[in-house]
Amino acid sequence: MRRWRQVPDLGAAGTCGRCRGPLRSYVYRYHPRGSGSYERCVSYVWCSPCRRYAGQMVHVPKDEVLPDPLGDLPADERDAIRGSSRLVPYVDRVLTRTGAAPEPHWVITREPVETTSLLRDYFTDVASRYYGRPATEAEVDAALAEDPSDDLVCFLVGRRGGAASGCVGLRLLGPGVTELTRLFVHPRARRTGGGHALLAAAEDAAVDDLRAHTMRLDTRHDLVEARALYAAHGYAEIPAYSHGPYAEHWFEKHLG
Repeated sequence: MRRWRQVPDLGAAGTCGRCRGPLRSYVYRYHPRGSGSYERCVSYVWCSPCRRYAGQMVHVPKDEVLPDPLGDLPADERDAIRGSSRLVPYVDRVLTRTGAAPEPHWVITREPVETTSLLRDYFTDVASRYYGRPATEAEVDAALAEDPSDDLVCFLVGRRGGAASGCVGLRLLGPGVTELTRLFVHPRARRTGGGHALLAAAEDAAVDDLRAHTMRLDTRHDLVEARALYAAHGYAEIPAYSHGPYAEHWFEKHLG
């Protein structure tokens, strides 16, 4: 399970700036009723798929009732959770279980690469763009054979509305260095934030599961949307580190 990270800023207008999904929030009164600082409250906002959160002090009118997902807990246990790093993940689980929070647009999980048909969809898509026409079954079979996926150390599948609609994989290039590959969003789910969500999840998996500090990738010149996505996430072009027949641009990002 990817760990939660605190960041200075998540986004604006209730939308995660990273994966474009809806943000969740929780506000509670930090000072006891009757105190001069009763209006000062603690506010947390977070993105459930990205496992990132931000917190700050806010002012809430004294007569405004704040819903409390921890209300069923004994007072001492509630105070203990509020004062610990367990608060955001705990409230996130409560809101998910009760349906009191917006569902993420994308739900991303780690799955065995051999259990999905998305890789064939991926190769069909990139081969068709390469040839400038729909790729034949034989051409897709050849691409799958020429570029096998059995060396992926992590494979993530993204679902939107319950349907498997995207994927991304990771390879190990060396100690602390991973390679991003197989990033794909099915045409039926494009322009919904899937690329951002999958890329964010891959970066977290590289850091948390693989202890990586650097991510690299290569891509083709004609995949303009992919190159724009990488640039938006802080990837910079670097000299060639690989020599595949379809590698024309190389990118790298130092993961924080």
